[in-house]
Amino acid sequence: MADSPDYRNWTRESLVKRIKYLEGQISAKALEAAPKNDVPLPVAAEALPETAEASKPRQQKRQKKPQVFDPSKYATRLIALKIAYLGKNFNGFEHQVSASCPTIEEELWKALVKSCLIYPTNGPEKVDLNAPGLEYSKCGRTDKGVSAFGQVVGLRVRSNRPLPREPKPEAEVAEAVEVEQTGEEKEDVANGGGRKKKQKVQKVPKEKPEWDPIADEMNYPRILNRLLPPEIRVLAWCPNPPEGFDARFSCRERQYRYFFTQPAFPPLPDSVSERKAKAGAVKEGWLDIDAMREAAKLFEGSHDFRNFCKVEAGKQITNFVRRMFESDIVEVEDTGSILPYLNDADVRPENIPAVKHPKVYYFHVRGSAFLWHQIRHMVAVLFLVGQGLEKPSIISELLDVEKHPRRPNYHLADEVPLVLWDCIFPDPKYGLHNLESDMTDKMNWIWVGEDNPSNLHGTVGLANEMWKYWREKKIDELLANRLFDKISRQADLNRRTERAYTPKATDSQKVFLGANEGTNMGKYLPVLKKVLLPSPEELNDAFAQKYGFANSEALKETGSWRLAVKAEKVARKNAAAGQDVVMAEAGPGKADG
Repeated sequence: MADSPDYRNWTRESLVKRIKYLEGQISAKALEAAPKNDVPLPVAAEALPETAEASKPRQQKRQKKPQVFDPSKYATRLIALKIAYLGKNFNGFEHQVSASCPTIEEELWKALVKSCLIYPTNGPEKVDLNAPGLEYSKCGRTDKGVSAFGQVVGLRVRSNRPLPREPKPEAEVAEAVEVEQTGEEKEDVANGGGRKKKQKVQKVPKEKPEWDPIADEMNYPRILNRLLPPEIRVLAWCPNPPEGFDARFSCRERQYRYFFTQPAFPPLPDSVSERKAKAGAVKEGWLDIDAMREAAKLFEGSHDFRNFCKVEAGKQITNFVRRMFESDIVEVEDTGSILPYLNDADVRPENIPAVKHPKVYYFHVRGSAFLWHQIRHMVAVLFLVGQGLEKPSIISELLDVEKHPRRPNYHLADEVPLVLWDCIFPDPKYGLHNLESDMTDKMNWIWVGEDNPSNLHGTVGLANEMWKYWREKKIDELLANRLFDKISRQADLNRRTERAYTPKATDSQKVFLGANEGTNMGKYLPVLKKVLLPSPEELNDAFAQKYGFANSEALKETGSWRLAVKAEKVARKNAAAGQDVVMAEAGPGKADG
């Protein structure tokens, strides 16, 4: 038997290969088939006896430490942003700690922090838009599912503007001149003093162009749009908001649009409808647009809208008067594909012209300010008018708060079709209710594309990114459209192969509330006959009594009722703790004596 190979001169790589080879032989149960004379694997040049230098372990590359952002090196500036978002998948605009899904403010915060446009002191995880120095303000608080195409926020962000340089002390300047002269003298001595000094040419520094607050600034929309979800887009920024700008209180007009279709939901053919429409009544599924427009006009002007909102008792609101500048029903042109089924003779009512359906409309309203859920309450009643369930005069009835101080408990319209369309900031000299003034927006908005057209229509431009998002949804809508049309038109409804089928008349009313289908509500109960909710005064008093106040007026007299309630809790806690100390000092059986 040959001697075992001398592994002392083998390289590390050769030894590893040898070990792997032997392990493979053992695992395959073929150790006996291994060659008797182990031939050493070829030894590379490195196999020679290692020197001390070669035996040192290789140094690993040092990982670069993440750079710490130093906000003191950057200037800041107050700007305004015009933001659009599709709110269906978000829990409203305003950040909520216990929200079940993200909010628009939460996504905006993440993008601002990640881009280092803001630098929170409490860490990026905690959303704190009210942090000192941020000067954050928002124009509106849209609810869960509601969209906005013209939301406005104001905040202070990082800027490219150079910080002013601090002048060097005179002593440092003099020392630098002395060092320069000493160096020249040494050069003369080294050359024997016989060399003629070169005449110094004074270099005139190039004058930098004055910093431009727009052209030289960061492109805030482009930076944020790269980090935000596709449903949220920054459309424009304003580099110079007016003095004292506040997105909420500087806004003089807010515009909302609530979109709906005509028909509102799929109408049944007359031949199979179980509910026969009375003569002159609106056919189920269709809307009387003219009646809705007549009713919408009654909202214009200043009115008490307590019967068209949800009372927020926690805010103790007592003034429900708001002014609507304009209120109307508007048709949207060129909205997309049609459904030929809707023009069939037994589906379309006689008073509806044979045009392309479905059509799309929106309830358009402009006002100075709005109450909680006001638009959704307004449009819910308009839908009742459009279905012929209420007359347009129901608007005037509900606006008469002397006659109807308590809101009837009617259903609220769906939130998804509602859009905060725009927020208007006119010249501050115009009054809040001066309709004769110029109410056009006077903010200096720089829209995406005005800085550089490629930012709008380039490969990664805003329009191109929005096209991809739109086309995805459009193909979904198109396929659903074709499938619906195929399903609704291929059956012969006169065959009726089911033996037990017998059409039955019914009084059950399907009511449209802005969602994707009508809701069966049995026999319809008129609005003024529905259960009445407590008045705002009753709700405010009940809320105050919940926290130990006699009524709402007593709560308001505290100035800040939350601080008063907190102080009362602390006082009771301290009193209880003091009583425990007295009992402990008295000892068992002594406190009663």
